[in-house]
Amino acid sequence: MSLKKASFIIVLVLLIDQISKIYIKTHFVLGEHVEVFSWFKILFIENEGAAWGTKISDIIPFISDEAGKLFLTVFRLIAICGIGYWLYDCVKKNSTRTLIVSVSLIFAGALGNIIDSVFFGIIFNDSYGQVATLFADEPYGSLFHGKVVDMLHFPMIDTVWPEWVPVLGGRSFSFFDPVFNIADSAISVGVAILILFNKKAFPKDPGLLAQKR
Repeated sequence: MSLKKASFIIVLVLLIDQISKIYIKTHFVLGEHVEVFSWFKILFIENEGAAWGTKISDIIPFISDEAGKLFLTVFRLIAICGIGYWLYDCVKKNSTRTLIVSVSLIFAGALGNIIDSVFFGIIFNDSYGQVATLFADEPYGSLFHGKVVDMLHFPMIDTVWPEWVPVLGGRSFSFFDPVFNIADSAISVGVAILILFNKKAFPKDPGLLAQKR
């Protein structure tokens, strides 16, 4: 698989990701949601940290939120360089299509969230109680301190535990709670491909490798 085709995947994912984020940011107030189906909602939240909204300052208490955010963004930039080199090396070595597609998806997803972290803080104002403005006169943050926009929510199960269930009885239960975006989806799909089709991605037989390209 050529670098041109891998680049097409990356550009396509980035376009869908960034267009969806900009649309949500400029049409929704933070916390606003639209129910598409009973099991699928468009819910606008902003992620200030790592996976599941975790902040570096939550893990290392003596680091401020601002320093933790900067550390996370710099770490993401270093990571994307490593993933980019991995992709280039895969193409150069004429690796399997499965491997190149999965790495392209991971790279595109990581880059999509990095764009939020690096630039959104200086091109948008905040979304608290108002719809944000693109290229605002008074942006909500600074370079490297942007928030990642999330909007995809799949509460496929939203119910209450039966009263007879020990400890949990009467408490609410929902699945799937996390809110994510297109970039997160691309990373998840890329990783899933590597796990589920590991033998196709990393064939040990050189003859099999030639067949799978």
